[in-house]
Amino acid sequence: MRHTISVLVENKFGVLARIAGLFSGRGFNIETLNVGPNLDPKFSRINAVIVGDNNALDQCIKQLSKLINVIEIEDFSHGIPFVARELILLKIKVDKSQRAELIQICELFRAKIIDVSPHSMIVEITGNDSKIKAFLGLVEPFNILQMSRTGKVALSRRTASESD
Repeated sequence: MRHTISVLVENKFGVLARIAGLFSGRGFNIETLNVGPNLDPKFSRINAVIVGDNNALDQCIKQLSKLINVIEIEDFSHGIPFVARELILLKIKVDKSQRAELIQICELFRAKIIDVSPHSMIVEITGNDSKIKAFLGLVEPFNILQMSRTGKVALSRRTASESD
């Protein structure tokens, strides 16, 4: 089962390594992992999509909560309302005859064309899992030359007062 986890941590050396080690030590496959600074530079948010069963996940969350530098853990797989997005950059091979079709697909999905060269275009798209999957399915026949993905980033829809 896929689980989306968001962990607020102190922005200190080695925290990410300890958390990633804890996930792998529990037998989780880390599907995506990203870290970024928070509003307060003393903290960072780690977002991870991990694959594993519910019992191991519960143990993993208990172990995470024992780490000194962990401030808050949110497991979005247990009904917490959340918003998640991913950013993807694609370099797509196109010739003059294909440009109009690719531009039309990009417009439908609100994707941005951020670079154009004689034989390729670089496209940026942001969205949820289903939007990304549908877009990739439509542009795959164009010959994707390169792809870079951020992985899922997520935030709870609840306010601080709702989580108590």
